[in-house]
Amino acid sequence: MGDIRAVFMGTPEFAVPCLDMLLTESYQVVAVVTQPDRPKGRGQKRMPSPVKMFAEHHGLSVLTPEKIKDPAIVSQLAQLQPDIIIVVAYGQFLPLSVLKIPPLGCVNVHASLLPQYRGAAPIHWAVIRGEAVTGITTMFMDAGMDTGDMILKETTPIGPTETTAELHDRLKGLGAQTLSKTLQLLARGNAPRIPQDNGEATYAPLLKKELEKINWCDSARNLHNLVRGLNSWPGAYCLYRGKVLKIWCTGIGKANSLNGRPGRIAGFDSGSVQVETGDGILEITELQPESKKRMTAADFIKGHKLNVNEMFE
Repeated sequence: MGDIRAVFMGTPEFAVPCLDMLLTESYQVVAVVTQPDRPKGRGQKRMPSPVKMFAEHHGLSVLTPEKIKDPAIVSQLAQLQPDIIIVVAYGQFLPLSVLKIPPLGCVNVHASLLPQYRGAAPIHWAVIRGEAVTGITTMFMDAGMDTGDMILKETTPIGPTETTAELHDRLKGLGAQTLSKTLQLLARGNAPRIPQDNGEATYAPLLKKELEKINWCDSARNLHNLVRGLNSWPGAYCLYRGKVLKIWCTGIGKANSLNGRPGRIAGFDSGSVQVETGDGILEITELQPESKKRMTAADFIKGHKLNVNEMFE
């Protein structure tokens, strides 16, 4: 595949396997475009993106524009004369001036089965909404948000206890495999163009802060999906004795001790804390008190004198 010149655009860890695949399969990666270094951690030190670190380690040319629509950047990309631009979780909309550059088009790798879960957080929302199946879609990009003609889809089940972090790690590998098959079709000139049904579209917007706070009036099923959907970032939480308590792992218990008080501690044992919800019992098995490390429910119970009928706020 050494005769295909590619510009790769991506930023997070999810995109790295796709870039790795391009190098492994001997595509000409003439440039990598990623987001600028951003402040991270407690010290707010500026850190490069995972894609930038990988690209520099492999000696690739890296561009980090603040705005991809900057005319100077568009001109620089055009001068590279790429056959294709591959986009994987880059983080900026591409203007028409960029979309028109490569003769083979701009191809996106999206972590959902389009037209479902268009947008910025498809993995999170698929888990939060309790989907049983998701996958990867490759598509030709247009001016819309994940609205272009589809090329390939690969499906994978979502386990009933699988977290966003676990699903993310599976999908990033599947994304690279699907991209590889897509590029082979493009090289042969027989890649399909399958229009999306906009009437079937659903959306996966950026996660908002208010989503993280547990509403105990919701059902145990929905709260279980929320907890695993926000694991490992940003995490779901409630208040306990006036302090933030992050909830990381849960299960759904038997609803045999409900009394109409969502948030009530209905019981606890060596493996879980059982909390009444608006419909059913949520069993908390891993949690994190404020300013503490993550711990099992057993360790939490040892360090706190829990009382049945005590309330989580």
